[in-house]
Amino acid sequence: MNLSRPAKASGGKLQPTNYGALSTLVVVFFFWGFIAAGNSVFIPFCKHYFNLDQFQSQLIDFAFYLAYYIGALALFAYGSFGGKDLVAKWGYKKSIVYGLVFSAIGAIAMIIAVNADAFVGMLAGLFIVALGFSLQQTAAQPFAIELGDPSTGNSRVNLGGGVNSFGTMIGPLVVAFALFGTTAAITDQQIAGLSLSKVIILYSCVGVLFIAAALLFQFSKKVPHGISTEKTEKANKALYSLLIMTGLLIIMFVPVFSSYKVDLTNASETDKIAMETYRVKWLFGALAVVILSLLISYISAQKKPSGWGAMQYPQLILGMLALFLYVGTEVTIVSNLSDLLSKPEFGSIPSSQAALYISMYWGSLMIGRWVGSISAFELSESAKKWLTFIVPMVAFVIVLLVNAASGYAVQILYYYIVCVLIQVGAFYVSKDKPARMLMIFGFLGVIAMAVGLATTGKIAIYAFISGGLFCSIMWPAIFTLSVAGLGKYTTQGSAFLIMMILGGGVIPPIQGKLADFLDSRSDVPGAGIHESYWIPLLCYAYITFFAIFVKGVLKRQGIDYENPVDMEDMPTAPESAFDQTPNQK
Repeated sequence: MNLSRPAKASGGKLQPTNYGALSTLVVVFFFWGFIAAGNSVFIPFCKHYFNLDQFQSQLIDFAFYLAYYIGALALFAYGSFGGKDLVAKWGYKKSIVYGLVFSAIGAIAMIIAVNADAFVGMLAGLFIVALGFSLQQTAAQPFAIELGDPSTGNSRVNLGGGVNSFGTMIGPLVVAFALFGTTAAITDQQIAGLSLSKVIILYSCVGVLFIAAALLFQFSKKVPHGISTEKTEKANKALYSLLIMTGLLIIMFVPVFSSYKVDLTNASETDKIAMETYRVKWLFGALAVVILSLLISYISAQKKPSGWGAMQYPQLILGMLALFLYVGTEVTIVSNLSDLLSKPEFGSIPSSQAALYISMYWGSLMIGRWVGSISAFELSESAKKWLTFIVPMVAFVIVLLVNAASGYAVQILYYYIVCVLIQVGAFYVSKDKPARMLMIFGFLGVIAMAVGLATTGKIAIYAFISGGLFCSIMWPAIFTLSVAGLGKYTTQGSAFLIMMILGGGVIPPIQGKLADFLDSRSDVPGAGIHESYWIPLLCYAYITFFAIFVKGVLKRQGIDYENPVDMEDMPTAPESAFDQTPNQK
């Protein structure tokens, strides 16, 4: 990989930045994070309004993150069969415009579904919104680089990532206020009686902003088209493997969806337990499909590499699974959090008040990502050490102030600073080395989930929320280690990794159904949701294993695993993921 920075514009002068287009692009970055994080509040709202079980409520994440996978897979299939990158053919400008239009259509579909009081229609609308996001994000990074001098392109990308993280923090607060109309506590019974008219207003505003951004991009003469004629690397066997995996996932989910047609209102407890057992088996089968598909693909590629492309590299296959589990972990912790908080042993916190904790979770991700971006700037070692302490403290205060301004009593989160200090210590110990950092943060994630499972009340809440702190650096670290040494397949490997955002659509429903299953077998109402947090614990455990094992894999290939590529050149979060890895020659 060419790790050198692009040269400055001719004559030694920096090419001026197109701030008008950049400001619009940054707003789009904000929406990606805003809507993804807002789903965390939308989930409990829909659960009580439509009287859903925990699994059904997690279908919001399923629809949203499945769209990312389908969009990335479709683009890869087009490139594999046609030999050209569709986004490069359209140009970055048009690709973002088309993506914004797609998302606007999704917002319209949401409005229609709300008027029809149809949960399935709302899922379809959310799927279309996210499908547009997948297209926007594929073009976003190279587009950001073209909006000014190449030598300052990474700063523009970091700006977008920072705004994206801010969107994830305030998204839950804005969506909560839009849905509930107040920051005061309201009961779940009151939620069930709320009107969906506020959802219509929310998505009407979002749709209008999508269209406005699309028009601005389309008619701006200063915005470059960014068309490329470069051919893509083919990997037909890898494509077929992914298509087969997709088909098998459909087979695994169909019986679960079909089972909800059975009326269990008057069924015996034995029959209800049997049904939950049936459903959970199929869902764990879906997880097995992903794991086995990746392992079988790797084994086949080792025997005959031709046609497999980037999948012939063990670091990529292992990294794809790590990224799948990481995104699933990041999403499932917070998506199930509201239901957990509603239980008596966690304070019986109503859904309207859960937004405070959800915001702190996403704020924790922002804290870690802001610290992780310090290395992107040319600073002295002393300055970096001081900023590693100062930045998270400032970010933590910002999260508290934003929540306080929204009317929430933030005093209960003051002692959460202990968790932030633990993360700061982890940054110092990891010394900006991706493998070490991933291992330390993965292990801390295991510890946090274990503490949360072993306790209740404030300590457990802090432990589960701190999962956001330890997830914060995982995307760039896993990405970095996975694409190291891929050569001309680097871009293709990046595309495969981005497909693994699918984990955000698979893992949360599995945890949700496990909670339903455990509830059906427990004498304590609501105990299942607490015990279901074994799912993120096991995911953190694999990520820790990957961080340790991949060292040996890369070492055998003669790669310095502690500095394989520049981490600042990688995406910083799944909410702002895009193909930004250059081709290797």
